[in-house]
Amino acid sequence: MTGPDHFRESERLIEQAHQVQADNGPGCGSEEILTEASVHATLALAAATAYPAIRDYWGDEDTVVSREWVTAVAP
Repeated sequence: MTGPDHFRESERLIEQAHQVQADNGPGCGSEEILTEASVHATLALAAATAYPAIRDYWGDEDTVVSREWVTAVAP
């Protein structure tokens, strides 16, 4: 899973937790979903933090990764 994939998965899980809370009230399993979302958000942050160093080391030949980040965080 790439950094942008982790970001998107975190957003998806947050929406899922909101839906669970809306349907069943606070609790009801949403805490576990939010914990998983937090893990994916942390992994996305780690990947985003490491990306500039990787780009500097390998060069900017692979612009697919840059475009992938832009599409992941675009509104």
